Amino acid sequence: MFGRDEKVSHARLTAVQYIILGIFFVLAYGLWRLQVAQGDLYSSLAEKNRVRNVPILAPRGRILDREGRTIVDNYPSFTALLLRDSSRDLLADSDVIAHGLHMDPKEMRERIRKFSSMPQYQPIYLKDDITPDELAFIEAHRNELPELDTIMAHRRLYPRNGFMAHLVGYVGEVSEEMLNQARWELYNPGDVVGKSGAELEYNPILMGKNGYRRAIVNSRGKEVGRLDETPAVPGKQLKLTIDIDLQIAAEQALGGKNGAIVAMDPRNGEILAMVSRPTFDPNDFSIRISRDEWTKLVNDPDHPLLNKAIQAQLAPGSVFKIIMATAGLQEGIAQDMKVTCNGGASFYGRYFKCWVVADHRVHGLVDISKGIYQSCDVFFYTLAQKLGIQRIAKYAAAFGLGQKTGVDLPQEASGVMPSEEWKLRTFKQKWYAGETISVGIGQGAVAVTPLQLARAIAGITSDGMMHRPHVAFPEQLPANLIPAAASDGDVKVPIDPKNWEIITNAMANVPTPLGTAGSAHLQGIDFAGKTGSAQTISNMTKAKLARGKADFKDNAWFVGVTPRRSPELVVAVLFEGGEHGQFAARIAAQVVKAYVDKQRRQPTKVAKGDGDVEVGAVWNASEGDDEVLRSGHFVLPVSKKRLKAVTFVLRLRGAGVLRLRMIRRGDGSCCAQDDKT
Repeated sequence: MFGRDEKVSHARLTAVQYIILGIFFVLAYGLWRLQVAQGDLYSSLAEKNRVRNVPILAPRGRILDREGRTIVDNYPSFTALLLRDSSRDLLADSDVIAHGLHMDPKEMRERIRKFSSMPQYQPIYLKDDITPDELAFIEAHRNELPELDTIMAHRRLYPRNGFMAHLVGYVGEVSEEMLNQARWELYNPGDVVGKSGAELEYNPILMGKNGYRRAIVNSRGKEVGRLDETPAVPGKQLKLTIDIDLQIAAEQALGGKNGAIVAMDPRNGEILAMVSRPTFDPNDFSIRISRDEWTKLVNDPDHPLLNKAIQAQLAPGSVFKIIMATAGLQEGIAQDMKVTCNGGASFYGRYFKCWVVADHRVHGLVDISKGIYQSCDVFFYTLAQKLGIQRIAKYAAAFGLGQKTGVDLPQEASGVMPSEEWKLRTFKQKWYAGETISVGIGQGAVAVTPLQLARAIAGITSDGMMHRPHVAFPEQLPANLIPAAASDGDVKVPIDPKNWEIITNAMANVPTPLGTAGSAHLQGIDFAGKTGSAQTISNMTKAKLARGKADFKDNAWFVGVTPRRSPELVVAVLFEGGEHGQFAARIAAQVVKAYVDKQRRQPTKVAKGDGDVEVGAVWNASEGDDEVLRSGHFVLPVSKKRLKAVTFVLRLRGAGVLRLRMIRRGDGSCCAQDDKT
């Protein structure tokens, strides 16, 4: 303690005064820095604490069929999300939130940690399509859990029972692996994007642009008001070339069998139907598929996620004989070639059987036409020997085998067409002449997809003209979204007209009693095609296995067209384990019949009121038990424009009198109806 007489020195007092003055200068500078120098910055930060951006999710565009009928739509649902722009400790509340939303707490914490490096304005999407009780939990805990919010989203609604599942595909949350790819670098975690099929291929069209609304929140993060809103821009709708009526027929025809069907218009490459079995339910993916369900799908030995129409690479069997026949005729070898089939023949020291020996018969003398419609292996063994692998590979490659078709669907397989170069490149071995014999009947190393086979056979029956298969109308797409493969354009392979007639006429005999698919005959329809049966493993290996015959049945193939030349429709069928091509032909026949029936139901001409109208009719007796149908056509004059309706009295053989009333519509066209008056 200082004594009473002791005084603080002047120097010390001055030092204290300067220190106090310095402190005031520091405080004054800090105040100036906060209020003036960085006023805008802190004002902005304060505004961010007061204003919250809440996303508005854009609905994806609908997917329609060629006639404008809806295939894939959306339905409204609520998604729980965690807002990260407050100072609250999200991990501290994670267990309570997980319990209320019926989620695994561990999974909840992992999602929070995963987003820790992301900008705070990006919310965490916790759970899609929440239930009413989960929505009630969020509303009841607005004060305790202000970081927990909901957002209305539009979820995908796909057809039930896996209808068109492989073609349309499914959507899901963008993965971390995808975000590292150039295609997805502009997307954010939590975005829902196409994962397969048309959903993936045309994601830029179908996916809209999200909007947001600005909300005012208090210090606890609770929303107390709204400022403005930027609406979401919905995705554009996508019209496919698919005909739902034909798709239904194809789905029903294949039923529960494993395999695939492709129906295509050979005149332009438009795919009218595409089926793959087994299938899956894409609705399981529109929310979030569980790990157990995903594991089950991935490990299923029948590969339900595989689009077998474009990804199954299998031996085509005897359908390949159409390629062989084309090569043989174009090279001038097969025209006059005749082979005697005694059930098999020896080539290069090995005996090759013909399939017909299983029925304890032989084909006898066979020419090119009989070789096609009775599918004689011996004939095509001999033709393969004469052609050689290089010429076979040349024609197969010309018709698109061993290469992608360029269809606008992801992950198309290219198949395999063997050649001397292929074997040297793949196995570093030379090609042996004996290997060519099996290739001649579509076995050996030959592997194709159903779509490749459909395009090849369509090309041959269309006088060598082939088009790129596609599921969307190119002219309706933005220029920057037309698939790159479309730039290849059309392909024309020269075929001599006489050879074209020989091949197509022989194919027309296949679905008749003369051919291998007599049970698939369609009365009144010009239906042609080629059957095939292809081994999945060698007969020697099959014999060694305990259940070889039961577990490794031959695949059945059929590719058919209508009509036989310059067809309007080609249908390729793969029936896994079907054993005989005739069973695949029956499936194809159902699809062809559905197509033809629909075409015949659709009016092709409208009767105008400027001249005579031709009317067709079918009738039976008006009395008695006569059930014989009779038909005829009549030319009726309706050129008098002043008349709105004219009644004609017709006397029909065996049916008495028919009163037919012609009515003029407002557009000038006419229709006929039975006049009961």
